Amino acid sequence: MAHWYDGPAALRVGTDPTRIPLEVAASYRARTRGLLGRDGIDGAMLLTPAASVHTFRMRFAIDVAYLDRNLRVLDVVTMAPGRLGLPRLRARHVLEAAAGAMSGWGLTAGTTLAVDTP
Repeated sequence: MAHWYDGPAALRVGTDPTRIPLEVAASYRARTRGLLGRDGIDGAMLLTPAASVHTFRMRFAIDVAYLDRNLRVLDVVTMAPGRLGLPRLRARHVLEAAAGAMSGWGLTAGTTLAVDTP
């Protein structure tokens, strides 16, 4: 995708045709807000561009996947509220979801993702 825009989309993991609800946060304002002030998320949020995240003032633990420019997963970590994630070399996007969701989707390092926009 050449240009990213804020709004709804769908995420596909690897060759699985299942579409996971996705919110794209591409503007500075949307990336800054992220999941702050929420009690959870249905699906995932893609922050782009981003190489790291924090969970200060968050109400719940999250899974974080660091993605390269081709949406290939570089690393997946779970972060409790009040933590600062270190930037990942080569990361261009960050995917966030409720803690435990990514393992349920089979998302691991090396997995390639696809984003379908409306």
